[in-house]
Amino acid sequence: MTYKILAVDDEEKNLKLIQGFLQRDGYEVITASDGMHAWKLLQNLNNEIDVILTDRMMPNMDGMELTKKVKAHPEMRNIPIIMQTAAAQKDQVAEGVKAGVYYYLTKPFDSVVLISIISAAISDAQVQKELILEVHKHKKVMEFIDTCHFSFSRLDDARDLTIYLANFFPDPDRVTLGISEILINAVEHGNLGITYDEKTALNSDGKWGDEVHRREKLPDNSIKKVAVSYVKSEKEISLIVKDQGAGFDWKKYMDIDPERATDNHGRGIAMSNLMSFDKLEYIGNGNEVHCKVLLND
Repeated sequence: MTYKILAVDDEEKNLKLIQGFLQRDGYEVITASDGMHAWKLLQNLNNEIDVILTDRMMPNMDGMELTKKVKAHPEMRNIPIIMQTAAAQKDQVAEGVKAGVYYYLTKPFDSVVLISIISAAISDAQVQKELILEVHKHKKVMEFIDTCHFSFSRLDDARDLTIYLANFFPDPDRVTLGISEILINAVEHGNLGITYDEKTALNSDGKWGDEVHRREKLPDNSIKKVAVSYVKSEKEISLIVKDQGAGFDWKKYMDIDPERATDNHGRGIAMSNLMSFDKLEYIGNGNEVHCKVLLND
């Protein structure tokens, strides 16, 4: 399958550089000279575009304005957006994240970083799309359930449980990605002990899935479980997830750090905190997390 990338930049030399890098790796590239041009193209091609790679500062319509338009459009909002900027400062990254930008490229960048971020964006978007489709397909009336408990051990199980759990919430689309990220984190970083740096390298080499399956089969890991509890009260819904790992320094992952903004992973907890739940709280050393959604009166 050939993926289609919309590259948006007001400097022609940048577009040619991006186009050369991506076409060499098998991507189809469509170019736009500014946000206004990109928006016109998207209105005709939105169902064909897999990733939008846009500059931040442009005339007529800048990258932030384009992002807001895309994320407000019901048929475009799930297209991943990568923002390229010369100044990946914390306030700018935070502004972008709130608007829907989860991937950043700090200029100047090389082809390896570009391809890595493009690949991560496509992979994450495919997972989210598949999960949301399954949630809608299997949606059931579960409003009478106040408490239930689950346990699982494999990463593949996390996907199935995500689909089931999302239907307990008033807005399944909102929480699907957050639930998925929290459950995956509990398996890969919790029970399997895959570190942040290890995942970065595994993603770059395309070996993350193989390493997960290898570690799942190890005797010490095969008996580990992730415990999940769902609790509904009059005011809120709580999802409590606890793994059997050693924990991690969760505080630095609650927001997207500009220093990690161009990494090929590491946005899941911050995205869950910002977009999926009203409150996300890690307990103790980080192997237990409480995810809460407030209910309207």
